[in-house]
Amino acid sequence: MKCETYERGEIGMSEKRNIAVIVGSLRKESFCRKSALALAELAPSNLSLSIAEIGQLSMYNQDLDDAPPAEWLAFRDTIRAADGVLFITPEYNRSVPACLKNAVDIGSRPYGKSAWDGKPGAVMSLTPGSQGAFGANHHLRQSLVCLNVLTMQHPEAYFSNASTYFGADGKLVNEETKKYFTRFIESYGKWVERLAQK
Repeated sequence: MKCETYERGEIGMSEKRNIAVIVGSLRKESFCRKSALALAELAPSNLSLSIAEIGQLSMYNQDLDDAPPAEWLAFRDTIRAADGVLFITPEYNRSVPACLKNAVDIGSRPYGKSAWDGKPGAVMSLTPGSQGAFGANHHLRQSLVCLNVLTMQHPEAYFSNASTYFGADGKLVNEETKKYFTRFIESYGKWVERLAQK
């Protein structure tokens, strides 16, 4: 199957790729969640993005591996069924939030049966501060290497001053940010297709 060069919205592919979006903030009005919704609107025609919720996941405990909670099983099934995974994270103390790391751990177990294995991935990080959540972005990438998530390297996506990007309706109002979001998600669409050819 051939993947052609495309203009925005034209991928040269008829098949939709279902992408699980992992939002690393549980706050209702989080910039990460708003970004996930914006990316879903800007996505090229070959991608369908949906948020895989993580707030309901209890803390991982290996003692439960023989009889895992229903929410763990449902989350693992969601990740396994996805054609790719997109992580959008804030930064807490130079790393990812506990809820995000917990979701990564739950999806990776039991040992040898990781739901993440071989998925085309990408990482975006946001902060209202000035450093673009660089630390969280790269901390997460360390885990994704271990889990064999095939993570897109470029374009990198570190967003500072995230409070200026969205209007009262939660939509992007910053045009330069919108352009970069578009470039990022279109590049990810190409990345997913490139890996699908192999």
